[in-house]
Amino acid sequence: MAVAEAVDTSPEVMLTFYRRLYPFKSIFNWLNHEHAPTRLFTHREFAFTLQGDVYLRYQCFRTAEELKKQVCQLNPTRFEIGPVYSFRPKDKKTAPPGAFNPVQRELVFDIDMTDYDPVRTCCSGADICRRCWAFISAAVQVLHVSIREQFGYEHLLWVYSGRRGIHLWISDKEAMELTDDQRKALVSWMTVIQGSPESSKKLNVRLNNRSLPPSLQTALEHLATIFSELVLADQNVFESQQGFESLLQQIPDLNVVKALRETWSEDPSRSSEAKWADLKSQARAYAKGSTQRINLTSAMEDIILHHTYPRIDAEVSKHRNHLLKAPFCVHPKTGRVCVPVDPERIEEFDPEKVPTVNQLLKELDSVARSEGEIGEHHSDWERTSLKPYIDMLDKHALRLMEQVRRDKRGRDVSW
Repeated sequence: MAVAEAVDTSPEVMLTFYRRLYPFKSIFNWLNHEHAPTRLFTHREFAFTLQGDVYLRYQCFRTAEELKKQVCQLNPTRFEIGPVYSFRPKDKKTAPPGAFNPVQRELVFDIDMTDYDPVRTCCSGADICRRCWAFISAAVQVLHVSIREQFGYEHLLWVYSGRRGIHLWISDKEAMELTDDQRKALVSWMTVIQGSPESSKKLNVRLNNRSLPPSLQTALEHLATIFSELVLADQNVFESQQGFESLLQQIPDLNVVKALRETWSEDPSRSSEAKWADLKSQARAYAKGSTQRINLTSAMEDIILHHTYPRIDAEVSKHRNHLLKAPFCVHPKTGRVCVPVDPERIEEFDPEKVPTVNQLLKELDSVARSEGEIGEHHSDWERTSLKPYIDMLDKHALRLMEQVRRDKRGRDVSW
């Protein structure tokens, strides 16, 4: 039975989820960075998608309790988090002309599996499985290290989107205060694949048309293994004629292209691993240090990056006023909860095993029956499989709060 057939995200189910399981206090602590309300929360925009696709923007709240009360009253299918504004979002219409502007916002990234359709063979479109999740896993591993090392950011929260992608929220003070132009420049620097995902020759990676920057060279060492295991062995991307023709398009040596096309056309069942070995042999046939060998080696590196480097949706990251689905919302198609993901254990993460709203409510009912309890409890989520994910967010929020305390102590000492 398809997952969609078993999903129940009816208004009654969603209301119970919000009342008993959604971690409003944890969300508040994460966005606010302190226990007492600050402008990071009180001036923050929330947007609600209501039943019937009604969209409600520029909502704001003073406390976690206010947010919970409004969510339970509106019972949205999901809600999104936006920037911190110069005025409270609900006062937008009364602000002086031109004075209502976004002033802070987490630096966010969105990686969607559909952008990997040209390089995956097991699924396509909205479908996803443990096998093709490996592309997302590789993206998380590369970006997590790259962002920390290149920009020094420390407070990174990775959140599974509930269906086919993953979001990254960066809450460092410096990241929060980036302007739109600075965000655009940062994302441009990190973007390797330019243009449409289907393009095979839109890489933006080489310095002086020859060498890779050190950050990409380091990533390449890890991605070469991913490429061998995932693209060649598991996905077998180049087995079909369409697959190997896309590979040949990325090879700059016409003599090599001709030789390989003849070999592969005569043996249609030749595996991707064998075809990649053929390409390596062609490169080694040229003398070391020769222009032909250097060009082929560079092309092979580009091919590895094209198939495995993170495919970032740049538009999500460029603008402070962009809205992004809140963690722990329920995806209406899959019923899965948008849970945090540990980047250190991303290879173990299986999107198909993420708890669904129906599963969580059944867990609550089971606990209530076994313990003979009636009614709701303050932290019902602690009695379900949602607990380790909320614990992850709480630990992340505590690190942010500790950072604020250290910064305040530093300012006090400087006086």
